[in-house]
Amino acid sequence: MENHEDIIEIRVDGGGGGGKEFKQFDIILAADDDDDDNNNSSISDHHFASSSDLKTNKYSSQTNKRIMKEWKILEECLPDSIYVRAYEGRIDLLRAVIVGAEGTPYHNGLFFFDIQLPSDYPYGPPNVHYHSFGFRLNPNLYPRGKVCLSLLNTWFASEGARWNPSKSTVLQVLVSIQALVLNAKPYFNESRSWYSTREKESLAYNEEKFVLSCKKMLAVLNKPPKHFEEFVAQHFRDRAETILTACKAYIDDSPVNNTLSSSATTTLTVPKRYQRLMRIIYSRLVKAFIKNGSSSLKNYLGSYDMDVDEKFVEPRLPGEMDENQASLSELIHPLLTLFVFVFLFLVFILF
Repeated sequence: MENHEDIIEIRVDGGGGGGKEFKQFDIILAADDDDDDNNNSSISDHHFASSSDLKTNKYSSQTNKRIMKEWKILEECLPDSIYVRAYEGRIDLLRAVIVGAEGTPYHNGLFFFDIQLPSDYPYGPPNVHYHSFGFRLNPNLYPRGKVCLSLLNTWFASEGARWNPSKSTVLQVLVSIQALVLNAKPYFNESRSWYSTREKESLAYNEEKFVLSCKKMLAVLNKPPKHFEEFVAQHFRDRAETILTACKAYIDDSPVNNTLSSSATTTLTVPKRYQRLMRIIYSRLVKAFIKNGSSSLKNYLGSYDMDVDEKFVEPRLPGEMDENQASLSELIHPLLTLFVFVFLFLVFILF
């Protein structure tokens, strides 16, 4: 590989595991990455592991240097709530996690993204895959991994909002996902909502996505993406009580601070079926957190503990999809968006 010495120059301690502080940016050392079927490979669960660009030597010296520049930017400029891993043996690949911000329905959730830098990088934007764990938590994040974002050229936008080879960076992509996608009012990300305030619908959307976000936490804890296992475990050890307090407020229709709304305090009127589902999720979260090492949480079971084996059919929330539904959703959504744009354009021209 060309310019391999550049990698060595900016290498940090090789993965961040082994009980050391989990660095915000780190480089995973090579581990037989040439064998994509090897379960011990450092990239074995990466969505773009089978990409063949590097294996066919398509990466130019210019692209290599740009990737090294991207690494340096990430190492020095990542905000506190974003963590990234690069791969020594596959410099085209990255994996990132974004921690859901306060004031959003995603507060304390973990959102993982696999990134691949194409052979023509930076003339083409990164390819980004979202790890949904089967949940549709946001209009811009699809269950099968698609990320709709102007900066990635996967969303309709003016030229100035699209990928610019001379200015755009991976860091900009990650910060844009955090600020523009995982925001306080994701309901308005949807094109159908642009023409109306619909604050009531927006709050109802947040309530629903908060339940899904809590359910997704269980999935992330059960199967964390590779090289982030210790980060996931420590994150939920640190945030367990905060998460459970928010769940209890949801169940009790109590004011929830900085979770479902950007306002300081929001009083919820939660549908009863969601409250009962949250009781079950709450019970599972307590047990999962205790198993994860938060032994002090045993007093949280109490009156909210439910027998998850009781004869209760959990309602399927709108954001929970099987594979066929997810495929259909990803087909229909762009068509609906295109229809809205064409309709508004015709209205503007004709009237």
